[in-house]
Amino acid sequence: MSQPKSLFGGNPAGILTRSEAESLAKRALSFAKADETAINIGSNARANTRFAVNQVSTAGNDTDTTITVRSTFGKRSASVTTNKSDDASLAAAVNEAEELARLSEENPEYMSDLGPQTYPPVTPQTISFPTAEDRAHAVKAVTDRARAAGFIATGYIESRVGTRALANSHGLFAFEQTGGTSMTATVRTPDGTGSGWGGANANDWSGIDADAVGATATEKAGKSRNPVAVEPGRYTVVLEPTAVGNLIPIIAFSAQARAADEGRSFFSKEGGGNKIGMKVADERVTLVSDPADNIGSSITGDGRPAEKIVFIENGVLKNLNYDRYWAQKQGKQPTAAAFGSMRLMGGDSSLAKMIASTERGILVTRFWYIRPVDQRTILFTGLTRDGTFLIENGKVTHAIKNFRYNESPIFMLNNVEAFGTPVRVSASEDSSPGGAIIMPPLKIHDFNFTSLSDAV
Repeated sequence: MSQPKSLFGGNPAGILTRSEAESLAKRALSFAKADETAINIGSNARANTRFAVNQVSTAGNDTDTTITVRSTFGKRSASVTTNKSDDASLAAAVNEAEELARLSEENPEYMSDLGPQTYPPVTPQTISFPTAEDRAHAVKAVTDRARAAGFIATGYIESRVGTRALANSHGLFAFEQTGGTSMTATVRTPDGTGSGWGGANANDWSGIDADAVGATATEKAGKSRNPVAVEPGRYTVVLEPTAVGNLIPIIAFSAQARAADEGRSFFSKEGGGNKIGMKVADERVTLVSDPADNIGSSITGDGRPAEKIVFIENGVLKNLNYDRYWAQKQGKQPTAAAFGSMRLMGGDSSLAKMIASTERGILVTRFWYIRPVDQRTILFTGLTRDGTFLIENGKVTHAIKNFRYNESPIFMLNNVEAFGTPVRVSASEDSSPGGAIIMPPLKIHDFNFTSLSDAV
């Protein structure tokens, strides 16, 4: 593995330092004539490697700095994005944003930009960033295992590192580091009947164990060959942490105060208002968004310092998401959740214990193609994938065909039988780094599988 490269002190990747970002923002603001102007700067380096048929297929690195200018006249706003940072290009972007803003419709809910904020001190971190050689060695760790088993491996590695800055004409300036790495692998049997998946997600490259990813995917591929059909219906399920991570963050994203107050949400209270203070899940459920879990979650989109938000504590709804407009209208404080992170607290069980205690049930590796059905119940649909197994008398007995499910994650959290130890998972459908999703395995009763899928 290459030596970590510091984000500060002349990083060869060309990522902007705090002083460089602040200087760039000031130059952009100097051309502004609008009532309000906001500058959003993202300076990022990205490395990626894709592999297929047990070999690297594409690999690359890119570095870019983008500057988004948002201009506002009264309640009319528009934005323009450029990646050119010379004075002429910045002036042109500002001018275009202002012209478009004058042509825009008024936003009756527009909130003026914030002034300077107070941010907690942050110690600059050194984030390891993989070279092409590092990534090739990681791919080899997966493909060697797959090839030795007579299987075929495909997958994707993506690593990001960078900085983000916000500035506006009211004197606000915010700056943070960003970073994230993921590796996923799908291993399939030559006859096409077996498929296994492994994945890892971390703040930086040093947290990725490629050998473990390959071992998991290869083992699952072997075990999932020749699946049998099992009738759809309501089953006890043992969900691996990735499957939990595919579904549980939906709850926090659905926890919008306005939708609840207007009667459009599961979190709406009968007769009006919302369910804050009411029990909505099993008393062992605590769901938290904590900016400390993720590099790049320290500031919100409008420049406020992000805060740890407890959405559900011991089964009781503690917070909903209040944007600044709705908070002002309702006489509440706006929330500053770090949506780059989500943690479901766990328990003392394990996958092995959950399986051993199940008379008949389904073991699920992960879900995909997850789509909304009904926001009033947080009902979603999707498919199992890459390792779905029948549990009988406390043992995994057969690989089974994949299911389509119709289920609500909030209903799941009312049907929990056991919690395991939380781990960080790769839960994004597109295999990008995403955020810090930290989830336990769960054993749940009455999970609703509605139909079979012949797709492997």
